[in-house]
Amino acid sequence: MSNNSSSIGSGSRSTPKTFEFGRTHVVRPRGQHQATIVWLHGLGDKGSSWSQLLEAFHLPNIKWICPTAPTRPVALFGGFPCTAWFDVGDISEDAAEDLEGLDASAAHVANLLSTEPADIKLGVGGFSMGAAIALYSATCRILGQYGNGNLYPLNLSAVVGLSGWLPCSRSLRSRMEGSNEATRRAASLPILLCHGLVDDVVAYRLGEKSAQTLSGAGFRNLTFRTYNGLGHYTIPEETDEICNWLTTKLGLEGS
Repeated sequence: MSNNSSSIGSGSRSTPKTFEFGRTHVVRPRGQHQATIVWLHGLGDKGSSWSQLLEAFHLPNIKWICPTAPTRPVALFGGFPCTAWFDVGDISEDAAEDLEGLDASAAHVANLLSTEPADIKLGVGGFSMGAAIALYSATCRILGQYGNGNLYPLNLSAVVGLSGWLPCSRSLRSRMEGSNEATRRAASLPILLCHGLVDDVVAYRLGEKSAQTLSGAGFRNLTFRTYNGLGHYTIPEETDEICNWLTTKLGLEGS
């Protein structure tokens, strides 16, 4: 599997789609390398936008990997093609799920992290649709498999989601039932969710409901931060929260 494409088999005789991912941007650590985080952009954006912002973070011990999503038709835009981690027709709890797209993007993230040294802590984060993939990756990690049943290969140490939502939320609790291992993993995985109260793209109530669903499914190490007056963008108060939280949860130098 290359760094620029991912194909996900379903176990059936049908041929899986191959998704061509765009350019990946890397921000090297300025200090001792202690953690690597894949950071995922929002719908219609690209990896370079976030790599420039992450360079300014006061986190010298983190290596950031910022991939670019495939360009594909998106139902939300009437089929108009743009960069998207998966297809989406409606940003709501009841929206139809593009499981194949979700699995392919989560596998691409895992592929990017798979070559990191064994002593490096691994994480995934993102904004908006990128946050959705980060949270989907978290559920794959605790269940030990992707939605199609293929093995999820990584141990994640931190997950961050800004202005996003949880895909496949309706089936999460039922998929976890009866698995003591999934319950144990969920209880220990640190997750930080941040959402603006006046977000006009991904409604605050959807972000709040996503946090409630995760908590109800056993994600006990979850922090949900609300920002008054914040729309669908980031502010210094939020990025400071991310830096402090990651420094603490990952045990970075200077914590």
